[in-house]
Amino acid sequence: MQNVTEILEFNKKFVESKDYEKYKTTKYPGKQLVVISCMDTRLVELLPKAMDLHNGDFKLIKSAGAVISHPFGSVMRSILVAIYELGATEVLVIGHYDCGMSNIQSDKMLAKMEERGISQETFAVLKHSGIHLDKWLQGFDCVQEAVRGSVEMVKNHPLLPPGISVHGLIIDPDTGKLDLVVDGYEND
Repeated sequence: MQNVTEILEFNKKFVESKDYEKYKTTKYPGKQLVVISCMDTRLVELLPKAMDLHNGDFKLIKSAGAVISHPFGSVMRSILVAIYELGATEVLVIGHYDCGMSNIQSDKMLAKMEERGISQETFAVLKHSGIHLDKWLQGFDCVQEAVRGSVEMVKNHPLLPPGISVHGLIIDPDTGKLDLVVDGYEND
C-alpha cells in the first residue's frame, strides 16, 4: 500500500473543493490550553470530543505515553512556545489507561532494532556517547505515576512563568471518561 500516493490524491480534491475552509482558525489557542497526550490512535478524535475541544481551541503535543522525558527536550520546548508565543495559560498532561508504554521493555525493543538491521556497533557508539538506550526506551509501570512525573517536570521547570496551571488527567480510551490525577488549581 502506498499511503502517501493516496494521501496526495485525496489532498488535491480536498483543496480543489475548498473543504479546508471549515477548519480555518488562528494559530493562537482560543481556550489558552496546551495538551500533552499520548500518540495512541484511539485518542485522535476521542480526546478532543471528550473534552469539548474544537479546532483552534488548544495546542496538542503528542508523545508516547504522554511522557515528558527531558526538561530541555522538544516536548518541553513546545510547551514553552505555546505559553510564551501563543498565549497558553494552562497545561494538561493526559495519559490513558491501557497504554502501550506500560508494556514497553527496552531490552525487547533493542532486540527488535537489531532484528531490523541496527548494528551492535551503533549501540556501542551511542552508549559510549552517554546515551542510555535502556533507560530512554523503557516504558512505565503505572500511568498515574507517569502522569504525575510529567506534571512535576513541567511545574518545576525553571522557565515556566508563575501563574501557569499544570494539570494531570487520565482518559479511558474506550469511553472517553477523564480522571483527574493532579489538580493544577490547587497550587495557584
